[in-house]
Amino acid sequence: MRFRKIHGAGNDFVFLSDPAPESDNNWAKEAEQLCARRTGVGADGQVISRLISTNPALIEVACFNADGSTATMCGNALRCTAWLARQDHGLTTMGLLMAGVTHEAVVSDDAVWVTAEVGAVQPRCVQAVINGRPTWFDSAHTGTEHVVAVVADVDSIDTVTVGRLIRHHADLAPLGTNVNFVQSAGSQELRIRTYERGVEAETLSCGSGAVAAVVIATMRGLVARRPVTVHNQAGEPLTVRPHPDRPTRTQWVGGPVTHTFEGVLA
Repeated sequence: MRFRKIHGAGNDFVFLSDPAPESDNNWAKEAEQLCARRTGVGADGQVISRLISTNPALIEVACFNADGSTATMCGNALRCTAWLARQDHGLTTMGLLMAGVTHEAVVSDDAVWVTAEVGAVQPRCVQAVINGRPTWFDSAHTGTEHVVAVVADVDSIDTVTVGRLIRHHADLAPLGTNVNFVQSAGSQELRIRTYERGVEAETLSCGSGAVAAVVIATMRGLVARRPVTVHNQAGEPLTVRPHPDRPTRTQWVGGPVTHTFEGVLA
């Protein structure tokens, strides 16, 4: 089976596109094996995509985290899927169906954009002591669970230690959460670091996390309007802007996509 390794602003995935029905197997177990950094291809997740129709263009997307769990929303996986749809099928606009939700996608020469749906926002849902200071985390649902802490310096945060603590916080059980640390970087810019549930590590970028960060940063007064540039650990920023038809409910997140290599699974 042919695979492709693609990353969206540093968030990397193993892609299997339009696999034959007889090839269906335990994708969750396969994801654990393929995503392993030392013994597999190495990735934050595995994505299975299938073209359902061309008119209108619709692609079904399943994303499995590196630990085999299923992602209900992954902005960068969706962006990479859209990029591949242009390469494989010549599509530049399409719908992407993930976990029962259809996301819009637009592919241009310099960026790939997808929509994320913003749900419940809860201020001050959990607290932790970070570098000796009590720090509150606000939650924002952007298709998956996220909490965001506004900090003075993201580089001073032990992202893995604090992220793991909050990810497994009793008040967020049983699902847990993705954990984001955000710093103001200007009137319309943020810096972010993210500990991702399912990867159980810091990732270089997170699309749904960037949207959550902008939602919370707006609520906290760090940014006044959108679009907002979100600088990640990969050095490949994402941009978040409101959907013109439903600006309070839907956000566009866009940025680069890179094809790194491909191969054949024995």
